[in-house]
Amino acid sequence: MTTVKELSEYIDAGVAKTPASMVIEHGTLVNVNTGEYYQTDVAIYKERIVAVDTDISDYIDENTKHIDATGKYLVPGLIDGHIHVECSKLSMTRFAEAVVPHGTTSIISGLDEYISVLGLNDLQEIFDEIKPLPLKLFWGLPYKTPYTIPKSTIAYNVSAADHEKYQALDQCYGVWETVREAVQIKDSDTLQAISSAQQYHKPIFGCSPMTRGKELNQFLMSGVTIDHESYSHAEFLEKARKGVHVVIRESSVTKFLAENIRAITEGAAGVARHTSFCTDDVNASDILNHGHLDHMIRLAIKAGLSPMTAIQMATLNSAEAYHIDNQVGSIAPGKDADILLVDQPDQFNIETVISKGQLVYDTQKTVFPFVPPVRTPKILNTVKHVEMTASEFDYHADISDGPVTVRTIHSVGPFVRKQKDIELTAHNGIILPSIEKDAVSVSVIERYGINQNHAHSFISGWSIKHGAIATTSAPDDNNMVVAGVNTADMALAANTLLKCGGGQVVVMDGKILSLLKLPIAGITTDLTPVELATMENELKQKSILLGCQLPDPLFYLSFLPITAIPDLAITDGGNVDYTKLTYFDPVVGH
Repeated sequence: MTTVKELSEYIDAGVAKTPASMVIEHGTLVNVNTGEYYQTDVAIYKERIVAVDTDISDYIDENTKHIDATGKYLVPGLIDGHIHVECSKLSMTRFAEAVVPHGTTSIISGLDEYISVLGLNDLQEIFDEIKPLPLKLFWGLPYKTPYTIPKSTIAYNVSAADHEKYQALDQCYGVWETVREAVQIKDSDTLQAISSAQQYHKPIFGCSPMTRGKELNQFLMSGVTIDHESYSHAEFLEKARKGVHVVIRESSVTKFLAENIRAITEGAAGVARHTSFCTDDVNASDILNHGHLDHMIRLAIKAGLSPMTAIQMATLNSAEAYHIDNQVGSIAPGKDADILLVDQPDQFNIETVISKGQLVYDTQKTVFPFVPPVRTPKILNTVKHVEMTASEFDYHADISDGPVTVRTIHSVGPFVRKQKDIELTAHNGIILPSIEKDAVSVSVIERYGINQNHAHSFISGWSIKHGAIATTSAPDDNNMVVAGVNTADMALAANTLLKCGGGQVVVMDGKILSLLKLPIAGITTDLTPVELATMENELKQKSILLGCQLPDPLFYLSFLPITAIPDLAITDGGNVDYTKLTYFDPVVGH
């Protein structure tokens, strides 16, 4: 919040009584407010734009920094409308280091993965880390945690009382990730969270994949105005027609831009004005190889949108949807000084990034020092479980020997999982996985030291023939997930992560093939983006040695506990049938 003193300073700077800290001269403005291109200069005082005019000579003195934008286009800083930063496995500092050079200067996030591990009080350490970075966070408090239905185990459960407190604060910008099921069952905490936000005129961010017709109508009666989960252009268009600001998602594993944008190119062109972009879950490798929101702009232009429309979707549209257009989203007096210099709008190659009035990236070089803070023990020592044995990964059944039909969680995509019944064999009361039938053992283990829950099941569609893989980065609850065909290797994978405080690991024949340590809350690291991308690639390559044929096995593994997307999931509480919102027994017959 701006103090009265700061406000007075900015007012003086606006009328040139105080000289500008920086000016950008001779550039062509991409005016997202009016859809125009024209030459102008920009004056910046501290962190804000104070003038956008053809003559800014009155704003300049001998201490003003000059940036020559001749031949360049001036674009507002880009806004990611929905992202789980923690899923990148990069700390906030390293995430900013990765995305700001690609033009992303603001993100909308709930920091829900951190909350599940650290709670709201210790989240302050993450907020303190973000403050000096050239990346703004517009934080929405999750509608509740955990998201899982039935409820899984996490370190902190966000409640209605938290919303009553935080929605009144300037640092909170609404309700994050309100899932349809919570509205459907009229969960009391969720309804109270929504009511608290509405009291302060703050938006409700929704999550309603594959929702149409009456179910969509029901969901929208909650007051949700934004949604980032559309699996088809028809679903996307219906949501837009019903007044939803619809966010196109293009993550590392869920790529919906090409399909969703058809609602604009083949449906109704006017939808574009009520559409924005998000990456949701993105990894370091993809950011380095393809970019971030700049990549989405290029994809949208290639799909048939005009450069102006695509740029509006990445800037102004998102700012208006989240009620932050008084701060960001356009280049205008009073707005934050987040400005990109690009070569041509239709090519959208970023050459310079200014964020919070600071030069961050220039001539293909990062000039801002991204230095992670010293970490405290309270966010480093979060994985709490005794050493495990191979026998703990056996699936015990009430049949001693013989065939048994098991309902496996069959992956047909990173999120979409269907049931597939497979006949397996029980021996001495233990159901055995089957390499030949592609039935792999999976466990989810509570890792907060609360109740020692350990859920067992089987997954299919993975083609794992050797060893095991494991992760403690696993939204929505970030418990430990272990999958494999060998219980000894599963135990080794689990114990390796317990000893190092969390991470991701690939194990085969009693040997650790690859280990990525994630010491920050057991889910992120201060490795540089390049270092992390190298490790991600190594994990993928070693997973191939196990026989796994999925495009990103550790990403798929980490998503198994998400219960809010059809049809099946597994949490520390057991196997979950999303269609019924209840647990199910994987053994269906013998």
